[in-house]
Amino acid sequence: MAQTMITARINSKVKAIATRWCKSRGIVMAKFIEDSILDKLEECHDVEEIDALRREPVRPFREVLKELPET
Repeated sequence: MAQTMITARINSKVKAIATRWCKSRGIVMAKFIEDSILDKLEECHDVEEIDALRREPVRPFREVLKELPET
């Protein structure tokens, strides 16, 4: 996979915490940042999915229960 460099200014306390966290777990900071960006992108995608699900028609739970086989 091709790589590229990004630059961002962040709060120095946030960087210090991230540095300690990565060091304590033996994780390279670049990998931590890349994973964090991917997690956020997935989260945003999930939010879009949730919005679509909320627009789907709903039925009362008691109607759904009637369709289940009795045990």
